Amino acid sequence: MAHRRAKLTPLGRRVLVERVLVDGWSPAAAADAMSVSRATAYKWLSRYAAEGTEGLQDRTSAPHRRPRALPEADIRRIIAARTKTGWGPHRLGPWLGHPRSTVYGVLHRRGVPRLADLDRPTRTIVRYEKDLPGELVHIDVKKLARIPAGGGWRKLGRSTELRRRPKLGYDYLHAAVDDHTRIAFVEVHADERGPTCAGFLQRASEHFTSLGFDIEQVMTDNAKNYVLSRAFAETLGAIGAGHLTTRPYRPQTNGKVERFNRTMLEEWAYARLYRSNGARLHALDRWVEFYNARRPHTALGGLPPIARASTT
Repeated sequence: MAHRRAKLTPLGRRVLVERVLVDGWSPAAAADAMSVSRATAYKWLSRYAAEGTEGLQDRTSAPHRRPRALPEADIRRIIAARTKTGWGPHRLGPWLGHPRSTVYGVLHRRGVPRLADLDRPTRTIVRYEKDLPGELVHIDVKKLARIPAGGGWRKLGRSTELRRRPKLGYDYLHAAVDDHTRIAFVEVHADERGPTCAGFLQRASEHFTSLGFDIEQVMTDNAKNYVLSRAFAETLGAIGAGHLTTRPYRPQTNGKVERFNRTMLEEWAYARLYRSNGARLHALDRWVEFYNARRPHTALGGLPPIARASTT
């Protein structure tokens, strides 16, 4: 499994391999362009030769043998105790005779939800979904570095020459996601100031109205461009919507738009090696249309978001 500071993702490894096997680069030159060692380059070339594309994927870094690992019986006992008592590691550890770090590790690896994410009486994960379109729309901004002409480091590799090129700044992706349908509305702007956010909200409202529903409430984080902007407050009043904000340090409260941002980056921004910023932006509208109208959504039973709007 790749760690958070890994220089090569599966896409980067594929680029390295293609440069050597397709473009005729030497392994040393490809390694230098990607800012990795020659040994790393040969490792991925070897795995590709043995396993193909599958060999370039992330793997767990866990050892193959763990003779001192906690017995499975003890793991089941910890999980059973957590299910029965609803206690956290600080109480379960002394009661079961394990360090609390061991209990925490077991619960984390087995995907047991944190107590903060559970409804205490029922011990079920707290999730919510509005009953009708427009009841709640989640809004957020994602900052994305612009791509220079000819491609960025994902296309050309990391090099001294590339680092010396002038920075082009950022695009600010403003996104609005309806809580019930998951329909998304996206615009790209040069900033995230209050008036820009207000204009985006107005156009998002008009877009959702064209689909047959109006915005009743808007949820944002506590950024000043939302909570202190007079223009944003005036737009909320003009469209007749209330304003909810997330709890401090709890971005998951606005999780539907946060998850949409992640999907957008994975399936649009980083899905291809774009040769220019304009090429990437040109592909955005088509991807958003695909997301809303054709892409299966797990939370909607495999239906695209527009299907829920048309059946409500």
